[in-house]
Amino acid sequence: DGRVSSVSVQQLIEQISCMKKAKMIDHVGGVEEGAYEIYNCVEKIIKQDILGCEITDLEGKDLGNKEDSTAPEEEVFGDVLWDAHDEQEQMEAFQQASNSTCELGFEKYFERLNDLVAAPAPIPPLLVSGGPGSGKSLLLSKWIQFQQKHSPNTLILYHFVGRPMSTSSESALIIKRLTLKLMQHSWLVSPLTFDPAKLLEEFPRWLEKLSARHQGSIIIIIDSIDQIQQAEKHMKWLIDPLPVNVRVIVSVNVEMCPQAWRLWPTLHLDPLNSKDVKSLISAECNSANVKLTKEQEKKLERHCRSATTCNALYVTLLGKTIACVGNTGDIDEILQQCCQCQDTVSLYRLVLRSIQESLQSDKEKGLLREILCVIGVSHNGVSESELMELYPELTSAVLASLLHSLHKMCLLTYGCGLLKFQHLQAWEMVKLEYMEAGENVISAYRQKLVEYFTMQLRVLIFIYFSFNSQDRVTWRSADELPWLFQQQGDKQKLHKCLLNLFVSQNLYKRGHFAELLSYWQLVGKDKSSMAAEYFDSLKEYEKSSEGEESMICLADLYETLGRFLKDLGLLSQAVAPLQRSLEIRETALDPDHPRVAQSLHQLAGVYVQWKKFGNAEQLYKQALEISENAYGAEHPRVARELDALATLYQKQNKYEQAEQLRKKSFKIRQKAARQKGSLCGFALLRQRALRLEELTLGKDTPDNARTLNELGVLYYLQNNLDTAELFLKRSLEMRERVLGSDHPDCAQSLNNLAALYNEKKHYDKAEELYEKALDIRRRALAPDHPSLAYTVKHLAVLYKKMGKLDKAVPLYELAVEIRQKSFGPKHPSVATALVNLAVLYCQMKKQIEALPLYERALKIYEDSFGQMHPRVGETLKNLAVLSYERGDFEKAAELYKRAMEIKEAETLLIGGKATSQHSSSGDTFSLKSALSPNAFLEHGQR
Repeated sequence: DGRVSSVSVQQLIEQISCMKKAKMIDHVGGVEEGAYEIYNCVEKIIKQDILGCEITDLEGKDLGNKEDSTAPEEEVFGDVLWDAHDEQEQMEAFQQASNSTCELGFEKYFERLNDLVAAPAPIPPLLVSGGPGSGKSLLLSKWIQFQQKHSPNTLILYHFVGRPMSTSSESALIIKRLTLKLMQHSWLVSPLTFDPAKLLEEFPRWLEKLSARHQGSIIIIIDSIDQIQQAEKHMKWLIDPLPVNVRVIVSVNVEMCPQAWRLWPTLHLDPLNSKDVKSLISAECNSANVKLTKEQEKKLERHCRSATTCNALYVTLLGKTIACVGNTGDIDEILQQCCQCQDTVSLYRLVLRSIQESLQSDKEKGLLREILCVIGVSHNGVSESELMELYPELTSAVLASLLHSLHKMCLLTYGCGLLKFQHLQAWEMVKLEYMEAGENVISAYRQKLVEYFTMQLRVLIFIYFSFNSQDRVTWRSADELPWLFQQQGDKQKLHKCLLNLFVSQNLYKRGHFAELLSYWQLVGKDKSSMAAEYFDSLKEYEKSSEGEESMICLADLYETLGRFLKDLGLLSQAVAPLQRSLEIRETALDPDHPRVAQSLHQLAGVYVQWKKFGNAEQLYKQALEISENAYGAEHPRVARELDALATLYQKQNKYEQAEQLRKKSFKIRQKAARQKGSLCGFALLRQRALRLEELTLGKDTPDNARTLNELGVLYYLQNNLDTAELFLKRSLEMRERVLGSDHPDCAQSLNNLAALYNEKKHYDKAEELYEKALDIRRRALAPDHPSLAYTVKHLAVLYKKMGKLDKAVPLYELAVEIRQKSFGPKHPSVATALVNLAVLYCQMKKQIEALPLYERALKIYEDSFGQMHPRVGETLKNLAVLSYERGDFEKAAELYKRAMEIKEAETLLIGGKATSQHSSSGDTFSLKSALSPNAFLEHGQR
């Protein structure tokens, strides 16, 4: 009734009102209504604030019809099928990986990772290697946080692979997620295949295309890449040359690294030193108010000296074990037991047995075993509520106590509300402890899960048919049941499960296309027979469908089937289900309903692929008209139809019409993004404001000097050159005071100031500063250091611009020499340096010297990238000009024709955009347009 019911509630309200990140829901009514209100609120926060989905006005209104009030799940991202659970799992994996207060001396590795970002392109991926539990995930997550703080213009895409066979280790899902994240950041709306083979094959082209649209560096990080199913086969793009502004870092277990990857530059994590071991154990003991004697500390230090006992996971677990028993038991006794463990698995076994001993009855010990085993044999983990339904004798109090101990001791963790093993070694230990009988035991636990999820499926379908409930098949049933049948090798039951239309629809709508396809391949069905079986099932289902809600559901199923068949390339078979979906929606809803627009849009997409452009245009226009009437002219879903029409016109070479629609769409999306705001952007602005405050009040330090340099770079990129100059000068002055004028960091500031004066056309000032920077770097750095190569290149370009060609020649020659030392004589980076030198010789009318340089560069590019790469085209064009000037017109025409063929192919690939930014000759374009800004101004500490 609006009154505060108790003192404790009053205190709670007061606490909440002081918190910035708390949301209070004022509700008067029944408990169930209140719970529903909270659920809706939390769902909206997750979708809008965390995942960045669009929440439309239509979705916020109460339209009376429950089906109408919730837009189709995949429409949040247009045609993209996106699984919120997968994305949330990645966020949680990143947070868990970085959840350590001890840095473990990782700063020494940061410098190597920073060098990778700064190194001239193209370079192969960096391999971060180490044994199990050595801290690879922790290092990468801490470095990601460092980069996000100090280089806000760098786009970082990460993927943390969980245990093998889980969803997070599915290669097609990983590549799809990376592509979609790139598309999100580049504001690109374009059809994306979901055929796993094509997706993996096309990813390098998407990466090239989307990186060209991003003004800044892109860093892709894949942790535990060796856990990906058939990693070497499905990650072939890693071997291809990467776009100039893309860097890739992958981590592997040193023993599992594929042979071909061992040639990449490698950062190997050293075993922990005695100082780090002591620091980790002390942190755990201090948190439990446990004090160790000097003798005990020495004993632990001696124990943690072998390769298997001085890794981060082992030492963390050791510290937790001592801290856990320190206040209640004999520390010397537990130390003695720990010292008998020679690896992480055996230490986990000791931890498990100590948990078992703390339990009061055999029943609780039996439940502990059941919980661990059933979690282990599942696909992606098990929830607490599922455990309590699987084991009715398990009370919430016992479950809470067990989970607290298992979580505290690093055995279990949570991901998307599911319990799963925190580390692979924990699961290995459980198999050794409880499953020594092998496959029979594992199979029995899987069968228990099969029976549980089968029952869940029956109950949900019964509820649907009895009460027309929308809650037909949960994502859990769809995730676990087919996978469990696959693991059991039960093809008959798997086949039957796949023909449950709601299971298949759930998998497909969440983007698990490759998984669904692999199940069908296992039961021995090709694409055509699979399509026929689905269609027959739908016809049977249609016979039992009565009432408006059943028909709406039927339309969704037909649409899902049509989209699935379209993605499989079965265009002629896709038309019928999509057409049927359209007919049902027009009849059951209204011809002007937004879901009709959805049907029209999907049907038009098939006609586009079929090259029936006239049919597609008519359907897209109808969808556009319905969307404008339903949502208003400035809604993101209207932008979606405009983009689809623009793409269609572009395919028909109607570039002017396409460009008009794209501009209109871009304005709508821009406005929507501004209205929603970017939480990430606000967070970065707040961080920057705090750093500025520190700089104003703080002392001269290398960190503050670096931040001033970063701010100077940031203002430069915003074209605020005067403010940029102020910050860069302050950075240089502070570095000279703190580090001395000959320090390499001073060279970085000099280099950046020179670049700024170059931009302002103050060439004499720029020349003086570049020469100073070059002098410092020649004395301080190795002859093949990337930072030295940067200064050499930019000073050479400046000399050329100023007409001092004789001074430029030795620097261009030095650039070739540096790159040959760094990458070998056949690397594309060497070819780029050769082209730059050849261009210079041509300007000096030394065509004879230029010709062999061009020819050598062309050979390197063709061998590295293939015959149709843009860099090959640029070099052919330069050779054509050279041949023309020498009077060999026939050869010039032949070379120019080849260059134009490559250019036309590239234009088709990137959607008819202007000149590729990945030019082979950086000197033939202005630095600001031809190069990534990060190649011009240096961000990180070198």
